[in-house]
Amino acid sequence: MYKISEELVALGLKRIEGFSVEGFVRGSGPLEPAVMLVGEAPGENELETGIPFTGRAGKELMESLASVGLSREDVYITSAVRSRPYKWGVKKKRNGETVERKYNRAPTKKEIIAHAPILDAEIKDIRPPLIVTLGNVGLQRLIGPQAKVTELHGVLLETPVLTWDEEAGMFKETEENYHIFPTFHPASVFYNPPVRYLKEDDWRKLGEILKMKR
Repeated sequence: MYKISEELVALGLKRIEGFSVEGFVRGSGPLEPAVMLVGEAPGENELETGIPFTGRAGKELMESLASVGLSREDVYITSAVRSRPYKWGVKKKRNGETVERKYNRAPTKKEIIAHAPILDAEIKDIRPPLIVTLGNVGLQRLIGPQAKVTELHGVLLETPVLTWDEEAGMFKETEENYHIFPTFHPASVFYNPPVRYLKEDDWRKLGEILKMKR
């Protein structure tokens, strides 16, 4: 199993101080995975378990992996941000009482930059044969803000990826190319049900690509 260095974890925690985030969830998987999966950030479930993609979205992802003959043990699962970004909201209980609670939210650009060195290190160390991005945040973190999953899903890209240059204060492209396969975030099917058909077709295409690589 690959494990990110404790120094990078400590750096990630230090760099994210002061943001509306909590906890820290490490990436998970073997040193030589069939694919690397890049999501956006942990949510409430992941914070409780310490495991990427658990809960409803995790179950959805495991079904997608099974459809191409893979399991959690075969892949490396990570994300653009390692701490859970949250916002406060009000929830109405069945008895009519309202309580304040934390809700998941998408990470900001500054939060993505804070944890950029961690994802950079994982990609450099693991050198995945294929990176599957799950949703816009993971896709844009790797190839830029112009990329949209609605336009690029299901297409195998061969492209440099972005790494954070601390001295320059900006993302720069790698010299080498990587194979990137964008698809939808597993949770997207819950709030936009028609996406399920597109997602399932993407995974069918991914299965064909993996067969050719074996």
